[in-house]
Amino acid sequence: MRDALPDLTAACVAVVGISPDKVAQQKKFDDQHGLGFALLSDSDHQIAETYGVWVQKKMFGKTSMGIARSAFLIDAAGRIAATGYNISPKDTIPTLNQWLA
Repeated sequence: MRDALPDLTAACVAVVGISPDKVAQQKKFDDQHGLGFALLSDSDHQIAETYGVWVQKKMFGKTSMGIARSAFLIDAAGRIAATGYNISPKDTIPTLNQWLA
């Protein structure tokens, strides 16, 4: 998203990242990667649960709850215009470009 930010801004798309990480962790991540867009903390998972992305995950035989990496395009009226559940980082921008076409 960071690398595509100039094109997204030109297309009047605002980028917001949301994660369950605490604000201090997000700031450190932003400082390291220079994201250039807002990061919101959802430490109680309320937003993730509302959007259906706080899910049971299994890794190395261990089950835990976590975020299913997803992308949402929200229109000017605040409605979800498109969804991308379990989307990989490399597919996010190509998928967004399809949504905007």
